[in-house]
Formats: sequence, C-alpha cells, structure tokens
Amino acid sequence: MSEPRGVLPVCGCPDPRLWGKDHGLSRPYPAMCHLLDVAAVFAVLWDELLDERTRQRFGRQLSLSVGECRAVLSLWAGLHDLGKITPVFQAQVAELFDAVRGESGYLFAPGAERDRGFRHEMATHWALAGLLAEVGYPNRRVRPAAGGSGAPLAHWVGQLLGGHHGVFGAGLSASDLRFPSRYQPGLGEEGWAQQRRVHFEELRRVTGARAVPAGAVSADLAVVVAGLVICADWLASQTQAITAVRPAASWRGSAGEIDAHFKRAEVAAPHLVAGARLGRARFAAASFSEMFPFAPNPLQADVADHLPHLVVEHGAGLVLVTAPTGEGKTEAALYAASVLGRAAGARGLYVALPTMATADAMFGRVRDYADRALAGERALTLLHSMAWLNAQYAPPAHQTEGVAGGGVSAEGATAVEADAWLRGPKRGFLAPLSVGTIDQVLSGVLPLRYNVLRLLGLFEKVFVVDEAHAYGPWMHKLLLTLLEWLGAFGAPVVLLSATLTGSTAASLVNAYRRGAGFTEPADIAPCYPGWLYASASTGEVSRPRATTTGRPRTLDVAVRRVVWDVVAAAPGTPVRPDGRRAVLRQELRPVVEQGGTALVCCTTVAEAQHTFRDLRAAFPGLAARAGGLRLLHSRFPANARQRITAACEAAYGKACNGEPAEVRPPSVLVATQVVEQSLDLDFDLVISDLAPLAQLLQRAGRGRRHKRGPGGRPAWARAEDRPRLVVLDPFRRAHKADKPLSWGPVYDTSLLIRTSLLLAERAADGIVVPDGVQELVDAVYAPDFVDGLEAAAAQELRLLDGERLASTTAQTDLARMVCISGPGDIQGNLHLISGRLEGVTEELLTTRLGADTGRVVCAYVQDDGRQTLDEAGLLVLPGTDGHPLDRDAVARIVAHVAPVPGTWVRDSGRGSDLPVAWRKETALRDLTVLPMTRAVDGRWSCRCGDRTIGMSEVGLEQL
Repeated sequence: MSEPRGVLPVCGCPDPRLWGKDHGLSRPYPAMCHLLDVAAVFAVLWDELLDERTRQRFGRQLSLSVGECRAVLSLWAGLHDLGKITPVFQAQVAELFDAVRGESGYLFAPGAERDRGFRHEMATHWALAGLLAEVGYPNRRVRPAAGGSGAPLAHWVGQLLGGHHGVFGAGLSASDLRFPSRYQPGLGEEGWAQQRRVHFEELRRVTGARAVPAGAVSADLAVVVAGLVICADWLASQTQAITAVRPAASWRGSAGEIDAHFKRAEVAAPHLVAGARLGRARFAAASFSEMFPFAPNPLQADVADHLPHLVVEHGAGLVLVTAPTGEGKTEAALYAASVLGRAAGARGLYVALPTMATADAMFGRVRDYADRALAGERALTLLHSMAWLNAQYAPPAHQTEGVAGGGVSAEGATAVEADAWLRGPKRGFLAPLSVGTIDQVLSGVLPLRYNVLRLLGLFEKVFVVDEAHAYGPWMHKLLLTLLEWLGAFGAPVVLLSATLTGSTAASLVNAYRRGAGFTEPADIAPCYPGWLYASASTGEVSRPRATTTGRPRTLDVAVRRVVWDVVAAAPGTPVRPDGRRAVLRQELRPVVEQGGTALVCCTTVAEAQHTFRDLRAAFPGLAARAGGLRLLHSRFPANARQRITAACEAAYGKACNGEPAEVRPPSVLVATQVVEQSLDLDFDLVISDLAPLAQLLQRAGRGRRHKRGPGGRPAWARAEDRPRLVVLDPFRRAHKADKPLSWGPVYDTSLLIRTSLLLAERAADGIVVPDGVQELVDAVYAPDFVDGLEAAAAQELRLLDGERLASTTAQTDLARMVCISGPGDIQGNLHLISGRLEGVTEELLTTRLGADTGRVVCAYVQDDGRQTLDEAGLLVLPGTDGHPLDRDAVARIVAHVAPVPGTWVRDSGRGSDLPVAWRKETALRDLTVLPMTRAVDGRWSCRCGDRTIGMSEVGLEQL
C-alpha cells in the first residue's frame, strides 16, 4: 500500500491494451469496446422486450423519466465487466498482461494477479460502489419500492452487476466500500482504479446517463435488469458479433474513436436481437373461433363469454380452471392466455407440465395455436432435459453446428421454430413462447446459478400450469413461491386441474395475490367443473363460475376386496378365489370373450410385470393375438417405451374418422401411473389397484373417454354415460398391515385407507362426474373424516394421518429452507436470490422429493466379445473405441436409457465402467452401464452389486 502512484500510460483515455475478450479472436478485443457493445444491446432489449407500462414502472421507482431510465440502465449493463480491469483478470493471458505489468501506473500487491478465487464479476461488485458514489449515487440506505430497508444504491448496483455470471455476491461492509483494494488486492492499486474510472466516465458520456436515480427498484424488477444484462452480454460476446464491429488494430481509445465504435454497436445491436428471435409475440386472435377449428364446449364457451369482461374491468390476473379430464381445459387455458396476454401487454407464454411426456405432447398443440392465434415473433422452445431428442423440436440441419457454437441463424424452417441461439444452454427461457416441464421454471426459485434467467423468462409472459394437482408438498411449496414472484411481476397465470382440493386451490390463488401486494387471504371455493379469476391489480377474486359439461356421466365403481397375491405366486400356479389374480381374471373375462378394451393400472412396475405374465398365462389366446395384451411402464428403454406408447395411442386413442361403429377386438393394456397424464386413451373398462382418490379419478377418466357410435362398444359396455371402474382393494380393515409390502412408499397409507373407506360408503350409488367430484376430493382430506369410525379404526387412522402430516410438513419446511424468498422479503439484498446452499442442485427437481432413481443403459455382450446397444448385436456400443461422440451417437445411447430405482445401482461399482468418451457428455455422465450376458435359456442379465438385473420383453426387472 506504500508504493508511489504511477503515471497512466494513456492519460485520460481507456487503455486499449486492457482486453475484454480474447477467446476465438485473431486479436484481443479492448475492454472498452465490449462495455460499449453490451450497453448498445441492452438498449435494444429495453426497447423490444419490455412493455411501455414496465418502462414507466422503472421510471417511477428510480424517479427518472423513461428516456433517462433507458440511458442509466444501459450504462449499468455496460459496466458489468468493469472488473476485467484488474490484474487478476488481465493476467489470464500472460503475453497480454506482460505489456502492462511492468509499468509504474499498474501497481498491484505481490501475488495478487494469481488470486484465482477473485473473479472479475466480484471485482465489478467491489469497484462500482465507490465510482457510482463519486457521481452522486446515494451511498446511504434507501427504501426499495417493495418496502424494507435497502442497501445503499451505489452498493446495490454493484451487487446487481456483479451477478452477471448468475450469482450475486454477499453484501459489503462500510469498510469494504471505503478501502476495497485493502481487502481485495486483486483490484490493483490506483492506476487500475483510475482506468476503471476512465472506462466508467467514457461509458457514461456516450450513453448519456448523466441522471442519478433517487430510489432503488423492487426485487422483481431487479431480476429483470439482471436477466437483461446477462442476455445482452451473451449476445454481444458472440464471435461473429465482435468481428462485425471490431475496430482496427490501431484503435487507441480516443473520444472520437469511442463515439465511432458506439455508433457501430448501436447499428449492429438490433440485428443481434432480431437474429436471436428475442422479440415479442402478439396475441392477435380475439375470438375462440379464430384460435381453434371447432366450436367451444360449455366450459370453453363460459370462459369466452365472461373472462373478457372481467379483465376489461379489473385487468390481467390469474385464472383457475377445474374440470375433469377430457373437458378441453387446454383450449380453455390457451383462450384465457390470449385474453390475459392482450390485457397485460404480454410478449408470449410458457406452458408448464409435470413430465417430459406431457410436455412433448403439448408442444405440437401450442405450435398449432401459435400459428393460428399469435403474430409478431413466435419462436417456440421445448424445455426439458431430453428436448433435443424430440423429433418435432430437433434443429434443422443448417442449425446443428450453430447450436454447439452459439451462433445466430435467422433462417428458421417455420415461423414458430426456435433458431440456434435460443437452443443454447439456458437461453430457451428467453424465447417468446415455451413449452416445458414444471421443474425448469421452479429452478428459478432455488438459489441456483442463473436462476434470474428463468424468472426473466416468465416476466411479461402468460404462465400456464397444467395438472396443478400433480405436485407433492415439496414442489407445491416451490410453486407457491414462484406464484408470489409472478404476482409481483403482474404476469398473467392460468392454472389447470382435474382434481384439486379447495385448500390447495386457495393456497395457489392467495400466493399470487400476496405477490401482487394483497396479503389478506381470500376465501376460495372452486366449482367443479368451473373456473374463477383473481385480479393482479385489485386483488379481487371473482365469484367462481360453475359450468355444465357436454358429457355428464355416473362413474359405476365396483370395489373388490382382494387378498394381495400379485408377487407372491409365480405365473401358472393355482390362484385363490379371493386373490387379486382371480378377481382380475374374472373382471377381464367379458373383454376376452366378447371384445372391447381394458386398462389394468398397477401400483408398481414389478406388479405390472407380474400381472402381464399372469394374464398371458391365463389368456393365451389373447396374448397370442397381435396387440391383444400390452405392457407399458417407465422401466423400458426410452426407444422401446416410445414405440409402445405410440402403439397404445393408435390402438386406444381417439378415432380419426368420426365415431366408429365397430367393437374393437379384445385388447388389454397393463400399465402403471404413466397413463394418468399425457396420453389421450379410451378404454371400455378401467381396472385399477387402490390409489388415492384423485389418482383413481384420473384413471377413470380413461374409461369411455370418447364417443364411439351406437355399435362402437361391446354389449357389456353399451352405457356410454355409465363407465365402469373396478378398484382392487387390499384393505379389508382400516389397518396399515393390510397395505401390500410391495407398494412401499408409493402412496401414503392414510390416504389409501381414507379412499378405501370413502368408496365403501359412497361407491354403491356411483360417482356423478363432474358434479360429485369436488365434494369427494375435499372429503377424503377432511379433518373430521375419522368421526364416526369405530374406536380402533379411528385411532389407527389418526396415527397414520399424523405421519402423513409430519411428512408433508417436513417436505414443505425443506422447500422453504432451500428456496429463495418471495420478492417482498428480498429487501434490497440481491444475495438472497442466489445465496447458494450446499446440496441444492437442479436434480432436486427432476423427481419428487424422496424419489431415488438411477439411469442405466444395457450393453449386450455378444459371443465375439463386442458390446452392443441391442440384443441382436447390430448396434455397436458407441464410444468404446476411444473416439469422441458426435450428436447422433449420443442420441443413439440416450434412446436406450432406462430409469431404475437408485438402490439398484447405488454402490454397485458400475460407475467406473463408463467409457471415457461418455464422461465428457452431460447427457451420459450419470449413466450406469449394465453389461448384459446371455444365459443358456436366452435371458439377458447382469450382476449389479448384490442383485441380478434382467432384461426381457417386460423390460428391466430385478431377478
């Protein structure tokens, strides 16, 4: 600290030798040029991505005009990389650093340049507070718009820009801010500080950002600024973007040269934004008939008749639609999205679904809707971990290279097809239109790197959540936090559910209202079927509207009490009359003898496999017929599951040519819960193992789902308005000992017993769909459910309820611990948005809390020693020759991946068997390879730890 101050090599001008970009360039790019580029791109993003109402909101919070806001925020964006003017960063390229390190103007503490823990974004955070204070930014605490005591504005801006690599730094103390280089030697001494000051002043001059804000922005708008800065940085950092505006090698950083470069950057920036397809979609269609090629059903018509008037009167907000499966909720949601989107000035929408399969199925429907109903920029992305394997979403050949290199292509094959830039990592959220899994956006409320991009991806968009009932306590709590952020954004929301309890519906709606500033909970009592609306502007919740249905039905429920003998007895062994095997055969006999189709829904994969084998033995004629007996579950390799699913949709899906008048040949599908969502299947009979009531109703929705004409059902199933659901119930008493051991923790025991008791009381008269559904769903969770039970049964159920509530509380509390706060609780400290916690990763969201899964790929060892992906030995295992894998090879491997219980592969020692080339691929590095060998009977198996895993026509199983 005692060395004399040196004389700057380029007095009063940004030193062109201080580089900002080097990788992939023929010569280094001056830091000053990069700052100018990002400021120019940010200004275009401000113009193109934000609605005028948002820009005015920024102005109110900063006490600036909209024009002043544009200039000031562009300045902030350019300053994001000011921390590159430090010895730590410049020393990363030794030959460039050698040009300045020996000069007296660039002093730094010995060894400071080797401090790899002090990154340039941290330097931005540390350095900016003092520079902003010098030009009048408040260096005292201010009150953010959302309330609470905020950090000094000068420090807050530094913290904001220091987060441009996805993580906001912790707050700095007063002494940190007074003597930054004392605590962070990597900042360098006065010469480095002076160059940062010169870069700052020149950027401030050319952007015209002389105005000084008098307030700080709320947490939700801070997320918007941070996300736009990251986006601007990524766009301006592309190699082709730099080479397009790069000055001559003789560039010296004079004022005239800086002005000329900024003009070039301003000319180039609109083309970068347009080429990346980051514009705004417009909800152009106003009527239902413009959006869809069919007349609305009663639910859709009611939304179309009444929602526009509510929105005109109260502004955009949240719409909750509750209706049975098959009632056209998706079309109602997309219509509502159009109404809300126009009112809110939204730039697009995100449709969130519970699984990759449901997201894949929805992708085409949203694409068709966008073609008919939207105008403007309609780039559409599919967001889940395996989206790149979706044939509808696979990039065109001319884009494949661009995806890897982050290039920009404006030659999309269709108006709604995402181009190369949007297909890059984490960029898909920035597209105007997206379909994806719910975990992709829930990551935005976990303290993960770049979570602000996921939140920005929902700003000024309509957020549609399908299957809102399908999430456990863990993900439900995260969804509540996300809805708080969306309420603060004023972003329109549409929630869809087939089986949503009143209390769950109230929690979702009130979370949104709380984020919008209305902390007093509203009483919510949804109708079924029906919908309600909550305003983001006034907090008012409309009176729920009950709608009629075009397909009223009475669900004929037959509860069969059975002894659980699914796994205990091998196929072919005698069956006991009161056992599940015998009862299932009895219920299926009309299908086998008279024709028609049936779904048998099992609780576990192992039970589905055993059931399939038992039915094959019991009905050999059915099994011998092509398509007579099918099996569908998650433990098939991906490509096999895809083939089976496609065959099921063809066999049991909606008829293409009107209402068929012929009875379908005998056919039975044995499946697990995978048929509850995403698959539009229609069976003459549904048989299900006992499950919580909501799941049973979902499965029942697959029974006689579509009209099939006067002769389209077999004689035993002619009553279209009275579909039959058979429930195989192992609970002969209200005791947990009756629960099959093979079910494990799949379903909560207390909910199973409550459902069993409720069905015993109510099933005799059938379940009226939809009018009787909401009352039943609420009844199964009612606190007074135990009243009236015998003493022993009541005591047993109270204990089990306590265990369920304790588990729910534990999951909710864990979610509360790991997720970020709502926007109203951030209080000016942006570190709370991304304060990373050990163990908090995106993998937390890929499955339900407590689920334990592994991913395996079978390598079939042929007689000649070759390892192949197929049993026939035609597809040699890629990557075993040591050569790198191309995209097609990775796709071939992933197509053969299957999920298994984590206990199958954990501690098996198989992880070390992964080929070296596979470890370099994100999609492959967590796989376990199972070297399968063939026994004399032709069965393939592999020893994995203390268990043997086999592969056969029923998929992977433990032998």
